[in-house]
Amino acid sequence: MTRCHLQEVFSSVQGEGPYVGCRQIFIRLAGCNWHCNFCDTPGNARPASFSIEKSPGQRDFMNLTNPVNAEKLASLIKGYYDLKTHHSISLTGGEPLLQTDYLIKLIPLLAGTRQGIYLETNGTLPDKLREIIDLVAMVSMDIKLESSTGTATPWELHHRFLQVAAQKKVYVKIVITSATSSAEIKKAAELISSVNPAIELVLQPVTPKGGCGLPTAEQVLHWQSVALDYLTNVRVIPQTHLMLGQL
Repeated sequence: MTRCHLQEVFSSVQGEGPYVGCRQIFIRLAGCNWHCNFCDTPGNARPASFSIEKSPGQRDFMNLTNPVNAEKLASLIKGYYDLKTHHSISLTGGEPLLQTDYLIKLIPLLAGTRQGIYLETNGTLPDKLREIIDLVAMVSMDIKLESSTGTATPWELHHRFLQVAAQKKVYVKIVITSATSSAEIKKAAELISSVNPAIELVLQPVTPKGGCGLPTAEQVLHWQSVALDYLTNVRVIPQTHLMLGQL
């Protein structure tokens, strides 16, 4: 039976990107193939337990043993949350595409939200995305800039990934820091435009962590202008869920 290591499960509002404010059930899967200095998720790929919030917003988390099978997780979610009141289910991480076999079993068990499955991903595993693209409705794809991660940006992987993701509703998110360069933003905008210039780009000023500094207003507005030379819609949206005391 396919089982998965999770970090946590809870119901809240989306705090990033163009779906900010939409009510979602968040399934945070453990493990990631990338490292970002600003990451808000522990790096342990196989935690011994995960937590699930029983009452939305109450922080009444219950700890359960990892790994968990898809049937049990779906039963827990349906028992604690009313799916029809939620916009979608966010598969997030970590990097959820590291566990596609599990997602293939889990997603059909979680029908009933208003818009379906919302996949949050670092955009580096195009072949894995291809395995589940027919099961998701929306894709939130990161472009990982070297200036904020310390690792060379995987431009070719990002390009291949976006070509697959463009089969569904997709937007691209870039975390920007004080070290971000105009050249990086230009290259990212060109990449997106080569797939479809109408794909939305969200520039997300970093929540300072891990030595990443907050960009100035002048920098942010300049980078937005740079990207708008190539794309139809470029928005600046900071993280908002922290205002509600959510992770």
